[in-house]
Amino acid sequence: MSKKEIPTPEIKLFGKWSFEDVKVEDPGLVRYISLKPVFLPHSGGRHEHQRFKKSEVNIVERLVNQLMRPGKNGGKKARAIQIVRNAFEIIHLKTGQNPIQVLVKAIENAAPCEDTTRISYGGIVYHVAVDVSPQRRVDLALRFIADGARKAAWGNIKTIDECLAEEIMLAAQRDSKSYAIQKRDEQERIALASR
Repeated sequence: MSKKEIPTPEIKLFGKWSFEDVKVEDPGLVRYISLKPVFLPHSGGRHEHQRFKKSEVNIVERLVNQLMRPGKNGGKKARAIQIVRNAFEIIHLKTGQNPIQVLVKAIENAAPCEDTTRISYGGIVYHVAVDVSPQRRVDLALRFIADGARKAAWGNIKTIDECLAEEIMLAAQRDSKSYAIQKRDEQERIALASR
């Protein structure tokens, strides 16, 4: 007797968005943008207390975690997940693309390649341009996107869901109206000046 194989259903984010066709084009960020399929972006912090383990956390969950900053949404993960879910719906309606792919493109575009560091020689402080590690590039890109959405929604009629969707779409198009792209360009301009 042969066993009948039961086809396992594909794991989709929120039961809608597939991770199958999502690709990371930036070769430096491939190892640091995790596209491990999940139904719900909530790992319960199992990556904590292990160095560099956050690069194995799904990229959507890392965006959700960035939205939980001190203040209105501090520690409210269910609310942050709902914000991301609504933002993804808006992105899909406006672009017709998979919102996970749009997010990955936005992170690639918003990730700065250069930064400055302080070096002191005998009491004199110099600012020197340095390359940014891929892990930090992803961290900064996520932070810039979340901050941009938060700043756009503050004192505005638009909800944070709409602001987040707009920020991700603008960053994916490398539009200079995006807060994340502005921050990246500013950081790289300062680094270029201090070479």
